[in-house]
Amino acid sequence: MTNTLQKRFLSLDVLRGMTICFMIIVNTGAPGVQAYPPLEHAHWFGFTPTDLVFPTFMFVVGNAMSFSMPKYAERGPSVFWQKVIKRTVIIFLLGYLMYWFPFFDFTDSGQFYWKPFSHTRIMGVLQRIALGYFFGSIIVYYLSRRAVIILSVLMLLGYWALLYLFGDPAAPLSMTGNAVLRLDRFLFGDNHLYHGEGIPFDPEGVLSTLPAIVNVLYGYLAGKFIQENGKSYETIARLMIWGSLLVFVALFWNLSFPIAKKLWTSPFVLYTVGLDLIILGMLMYILEVRTDALNRPGMRRLTYFFLVFGRNPLFLYLVSELLITVLWMIPAGDNDLPQWVSDHIFQKIATGALGGLLYSLSYMLICWLIGLWLDRRRIYIRV
Repeated sequence: MTNTLQKRFLSLDVLRGMTICFMIIVNTGAPGVQAYPPLEHAHWFGFTPTDLVFPTFMFVVGNAMSFSMPKYAERGPSVFWQKVIKRTVIIFLLGYLMYWFPFFDFTDSGQFYWKPFSHTRIMGVLQRIALGYFFGSIIVYYLSRRAVIILSVLMLLGYWALLYLFGDPAAPLSMTGNAVLRLDRFLFGDNHLYHGEGIPFDPEGVLSTLPAIVNVLYGYLAGKFIQENGKSYETIARLMIWGSLLVFVALFWNLSFPIAKKLWTSPFVLYTVGLDLIILGMLMYILEVRTDALNRPGMRRLTYFFLVFGRNPLFLYLVSELLITVLWMIPAGDNDLPQWVSDHIFQKIATGALGGLLYSLSYMLICWLIGLWLDRRRIYIRV
C-alpha cells in the first residue's frame, strides 16, 4: 500500500494495529492467574470482548484484499492464482510450524525427544486466516459485489443447516456433539486437534472456517465502500447504520441459533462484523473527519502506537507466539521463566487479575518494541 493510501485510510491501519495489540494481550495471560472475565473467551455460548479479536483479524484481512485485488485484476488470472496460492501456503505452513515449534521436548525424567508429526495440530489461527484469504480472494475476484453478498448469506444459512443436520440430534451445538468436531475427527483424528478445551476439539476447525470466510468478505466490502465513498460524515453514518443493523439481526438470530465463538456460528459472524463496522466508523470520525484530533500530541502518539503493530501485523503475531514458547523453555527456580516473572514480579506489584493484566501488558509492550525497531528502520515483513 502506498504512503498516500495509508494516510488517507489511517483508520483501517489503526484498526489492524489494535487487533494485533489486543490479540497479544489476550493470548499471553499470566500463568496460573485468573484473568478478568472480559479478557477470557466465553466458555461456549455467549460473547466477551476477547471474542471480537480473532474475527476482527479476519475482517482486516478482507480490508487489505480490497486494495490488492484491483492490482491482480489488472495483471490477469495467472498472476492472481500465483500470488494467492503462494501467500496461502506460506501463512498456512507458518501457522502449522508455529504450533509444532520448538519441534522437541523433554520427558518428566529429562530425556530429550523430537515431537512426533502424529501429534501435531493441523488447524489453527493462521491456518484459518490462510483459508479465509484463499477462498475470500477467489470469491471477490470472480464474482460481482451483488453475488458476493448473496453467496455470503447462503454460506451463513448453509452453515446453520449443516450444524443441525450432521450434529448429534440430541445436542447438535454441544462441544462433544457438534458437526465441526465430527468432521475434524474424520479428517485428522483426535491427535491432530487442539486439546485445550478438556477434550480433543479445535475451535478453528475445518467446517467452522466456512462462516469465518464471511468475515473476510464483509471486511473486503467495507474496504471497497470506504475507498469509493471517501472519508465523510455520510460514509461514517452508513457504516454505523449497517453495523447496528447487523448487531440487531445477530441478537435476534441468537434466540434460536446461539452466538458462539468456538463454533463460529452465523449470528457470531454478523455480531462481530457489526461491531467492527461501528468501531471502524468511530475511528474514521476521530482520525479522518475530525482531523483536529490528530493535532493533539497525545492522539498522535496513541495512533502511532497502534500503527507500529499494523505495519507488521502477521510477523509480530508470530513473534509474540514463538517468543513466549521460547521463554517457557527457560527454567527459573522451580518453574519456567514466565511463571517466575508472574509470581515474583507482577503478583508482588498487584495480586490476582490486576497483576495478571500488568504481566500481559508488559509482554505486549516487548512485542511493540520489536515492531518499533522494525518501523524505525522501515523494515516491513509481508507474509
